[in-house]
Amino acid sequence: MRKVIVSEFVTLDGVIGGLDQWSAFHDGGMEEQEKFKSDELAACDALLLGRVTYQIFAASWPTETDDIGMADRMNSLPKYVVSTTLQQVGWNASLIKGDLAAAIARIKQEGDQDVLVYGSCDLVHTLEQDNLIDEYRLVIYPVVVGSGKRLFKEGREQMALTLVEARPFSSGTVLLRYQK
Repeated sequence: MRKVIVSEFVTLDGVIGGLDQWSAFHDGGMEEQEKFKSDELAACDALLLGRVTYQIFAASWPTETDDIGMADRMNSLPKYVVSTTLQQVGWNASLIKGDLAAAIARIKQEGDQDVLVYGSCDLVHTLEQDNLIDEYRLVIYPVVVGSGKRLFKEGREQMALTLVEARPFSSGTVLLRYQK
């Protein structure tokens, strides 16, 4: 059965962001991290996105190109978009409205590879609340920003996770993989 994997760029104080937001806070060496992200994308066969992340990605990825095939992979993957406001989606996407837990259960049965969640902070909070996340892949940036959208909501119930991998990158970032 597929796993739902949340893959995020996170600061030391738990703020979620994009790769480009904190690039000034580390010294080069991004090749390892880019290879990890490319391999991660190649090992999944669907994306699960919230409305905001979907709209940002759909506006930029279709025109992206690269030498490692990440753009082609990103554009070709099926996407599931969770939204209460969108009426239609493009970019190889299907809209999820209504019972999210039932939709996730169906999606987990459909494919052979895992489902990645990028960004989508509000969706991640809902998935956490409903216990629908199987793994967290966190690339931790060595910076404290003080404010922003946090990976885990204030006041959430305690949750125990098991560390399955810790990998430092030469850029100064660290990959931490946790499973329930």
